[in-house]
Amino acid sequence: MSRTLDQFKARFGASGDIRLSRAPGRVNLIGEHTDYNGGFVLPLAIDRSVDIIFRPRGDGKVRLWSVLYEREETFELGRIEKSDDQPWTNYVKGVAVALREEGVRPGGMDALISGAVPLGAGLSSSAAFEVAAAQAFIQCAGVEIEPERLARLCQRAENEFVGVKCGIMDQFVSIFGRRGAAVLIDCMDLSHELVPLDDRAVSILICNTMVRHELGSSQYNIRRRQCETAAREMARHKPGAKLLRDFTWDEFEQWGGELSTTLRMRARHVIGENRRVGQAVQSLRRGDYEAVGARMNESHASLQSDYEVSCIELDVMSAEARKLPGVYGARMTGGGFGGCAVALARAGTEADVASALSQRYEEATGIKPEIYACRPAEGARVEPAT
Repeated sequence: MSRTLDQFKARFGASGDIRLSRAPGRVNLIGEHTDYNGGFVLPLAIDRSVDIIFRPRGDGKVRLWSVLYEREETFELGRIEKSDDQPWTNYVKGVAVALREEGVRPGGMDALISGAVPLGAGLSSSAAFEVAAAQAFIQCAGVEIEPERLARLCQRAENEFVGVKCGIMDQFVSIFGRRGAAVLIDCMDLSHELVPLDDRAVSILICNTMVRHELGSSQYNIRRRQCETAAREMARHKPGAKLLRDFTWDEFEQWGGELSTTLRMRARHVIGENRRVGQAVQSLRRGDYEAVGARMNESHASLQSDYEVSCIELDVMSAEARKLPGVYGARMTGGGFGGCAVALARAGTEADVASALSQRYEEATGIKPEIYACRPAEGARVEPAT
């Protein structure tokens, strides 16, 4: 923190009210590609964040410096245009546009952006970036926004300005995450509850395949349209149903056979995944981690075969993790086509699992991964930069 604060002062000056907006990334234990289908997810905020050191300014200008890209961008809040040259700035610009559309006049600022959420790894660096930017803007404007409303406008920034039709899970858990718990979210109405996750008993291992995924240029938006089509076709039997969330597993078994092969596969994953989330939550509350791991393994198989968003590297990472002593289960997490797997392991086995898994993955793929344990973390906040 002291190093990035020094960088801010060297670039923008040391005077004034300098603050830190911090928003965590997330890892999703189970419930993948269910959020934009109105379903259930079980993520947790992780102890890796996107940080924006900022200082308000009164002239309506935003000056950004990215530590990662070593690039600067300045734009006027009254004249915002999407950038093809520096696409990382679009997350900040999109949030400013969404705030303005909500009737909130964002405040200008000088801002230095850094963080420890790996890009393209499926840990929701984009949502953390959006939430951190939104917090900074509203602090500069001297206004307050309800947390749920903040999550929704950050989602809209990514949907409408950046162009990725993501669900709301990532932004929501970045705001509502808490230490010692996962967050069960009903993406239909955003009701949520904390599910205790005892890090004295289990450890969450994030296993980065080092294969980047880019949702904006991937199959993500295609999957969303396929799910919408499947829901419309099944709704012929259930008037009023609009999303795959509206169908039970029994109803899918009854009517799913009428769908085309591809649509049937997509619906089977989403409806089955919602059921797996409920089962995993019940098992967590009982402390039955073997059962949670089994649901995670089933989730990966479904994402691989029915939703077709995995890749060879994710399959290798998940399969090799499951073979190791102490691992209850493992699956890909995030949008897919690369990024991370997540493993649930017995506490105390983290170092041995990480070492063995790293070696096995590199031998199988020729790629050196990053594997690290994480803990459930607090959600986004703003504090003085010190």
